[in-house]
Amino acid sequence: MIEERTKLVHAFGALAELGQEVANRHNFQETIRTSLHLISGALGIMRGGVARYSRYGHELNMLAVRGLGDDFPLSLSLCLEDERQFLTNGLNPIETSHARVLPFFQVYDRSFESRRIELFVPLVIRDEIVGAIFLGEKATGETYSSYEKEIICAMGRHIGVAVAQRNLMAEIERQTAENRKLFDDLRTTYNDTVKAFAAAIDCKDKYTEGHSVRVGRYSEIIAAELEWGTAEVEGAATAGYLHDVGKLTVERKIINAPYRINAKESAELNKHPAVGYEILQPIHHPYTDVPLAAKYHHERLDGRGYPDGLYDREIPYIAKIVNLADSFDAMTTDRPYKARRQAPDVVEDLKRNAGKQFAPELVTAFLRGMLREISGDAKDKKFRRLLGREYMETEGMVPLLRKTLNEMKPTSSLTYIAASVGGDGPRH
Repeated sequence: MIEERTKLVHAFGALAELGQEVANRHNFQETIRTSLHLISGALGIMRGGVARYSRYGHELNMLAVRGLGDDFPLSLSLCLEDERQFLTNGLNPIETSHARVLPFFQVYDRSFESRRIELFVPLVIRDEIVGAIFLGEKATGETYSSYEKEIICAMGRHIGVAVAQRNLMAEIERQTAENRKLFDDLRTTYNDTVKAFAAAIDCKDKYTEGHSVRVGRYSEIIAAELEWGTAEVEGAATAGYLHDVGKLTVERKIINAPYRINAKESAELNKHPAVGYEILQPIHHPYTDVPLAAKYHHERLDGRGYPDGLYDREIPYIAKIVNLADSFDAMTTDRPYKARRQAPDVVEDLKRNAGKQFAPELVTAFLRGMLREISGDAKDKKFRRLLGREYMETEGMVPLLRKTLNEMKPTSSLTYIAASVGGDGPRH
């Protein structure tokens, strides 16, 4: 009686230890190995193993073994009848000598017999098979008592929960990976579509081919220099790519006029921001301000822009970025009625109009990025690819940019700076 009581105390101590092991361990494999060790030690079991069930392969795969030898199968297949019977049995020990009617025990009878596997415990959690425990004979040679089987069931429940939790985490990780891939695929598709639209816009204007693409890339440079997050930088690029989408509705003869258009033609052309907004607004963009950039990229800080004559902080911040990128590309590319301006002249124009047309901090960020590239502090050659090497290496550009940046005021009475712009994106 005393010996039985000692065994009982030892077994329940092992049960408590197993519960703590399952709750605290972060290494799943180590948890299973320790669990098998606790069961074997508590009940004096010579050999055994713990397997995890794969519902895709309909098989039990061994996770931990003790004393089973190298020739014991590490993967054991189940047929539908086996699965049905194990689910019906639930989490209760099955004596292998009494279960040979099942295909599973017929197939693996020789392996079980040679290793003296006496108990097989299906790990059934919430009406689902998650694994199994294989237990050999006790060191004493005695048969398993009813209370020992109850202890095994209690311990098996802990192990089953651990396996079920691991399965759940693995499924969550799998679904997360699939969702991430789906999101990446959708984002790639969206970005490719955006670039295709940009190309379509530019194809209509033979004199400004590549303009929308360049504006997108300049907008991306500005956002990156502002240290926006990756998603926001992507959004700024998209806004630049699509800023002129409204031009798709403007007559080709007006867009391609080889002269300065008259007032009537200009009024027609000036409708494209509002039309662009109407085209983009119904679309669900990852970056929600894209339509605003199309509508307001011709607004100025001093209120002299169009279509609404917005003043300073009334202008969405993304529109200020695209406005600068758009103007810079217009100044640095050849047009039918004027040649591209020289680099020093462009820098001087940006400085002169900072606080009037352009937000000073955006001009500073843009010129800072240019200086970092010319001086070799930036690895990317974004400006060189867009403007050409000779243009970027115009004599005296480095001292000119440094002087301009030193003289630039961070703000003016007309400029609103979003103080919280940063990794979390822009604030309007």
